[in-house]
Amino acid sequence: MPKAILGKKVGMTQVFTEQGIALPVTVIEAGPCVIAQKKTVEHDGYAAIQVGFGEKRENLVNKPMKGHYEKAGIKPKRYLREIRVDDIDAYEVGQEIKADIFAPGEKVDVVGTTKGRGFSGGIKRHGFHRGPMAHGSKYHRRPGSLGAKGPARVFKGRKLPGHYGAERVTIQNLEVVRVDAGQNLLAIKGAIPGPRGGLVMVKKSVKAR
Repeated sequence: MPKAILGKKVGMTQVFTEQGIALPVTVIEAGPCVIAQKKTVEHDGYAAIQVGFGEKRENLVNKPMKGHYEKAGIKPKRYLREIRVDDIDAYEVGQEIKADIFAPGEKVDVVGTTKGRGFSGGIKRHGFHRGPMAHGSKYHRRPGSLGAKGPARVFKGRKLPGHYGAERVTIQNLEVVRVDAGQNLLAIKGAIPGPRGGLVMVKKSVKAR
């Protein structure tokens, strides 16, 4: 099975080890995912499987996607993502991927979308220091001097207020603490990006220490 699965962030809690140490963990509802399509080198130029996660009502699916699901013989899914694989012949359309592909102690990378914070100032977005808060200062949370006097323009890459969050982020080398195959739950040590209920992908770590 591929060492990757789609899931939903449930929230954070803590678990205790046998030595009585409290570990902060993020609980992820991982799968079950269903293989909806196989991509081959001969036909598509690369080898991958398309997996679906989450239920979706049929009346919310357009005709092209409805035909796609009917061809695979599966129910409509809320999310579809591709996972690259080495041996495409080891997988079949309709095959399920569950949380038990991971084991406690394994190192994983978690990919998610961070919380969107809209238009934010430099202090919140970049961690700038604020000015004095005395009444006579009149300079509290503004960005500061913007550029050199000679060019008379703002240089590219300048850290300024703007759109903050809603970015794809990967957290590497997180440890799987517990696996509940019956309820498709993974408890992963530490925090992962995104809000509760957000889509995440858990995959085998590429830089495991």
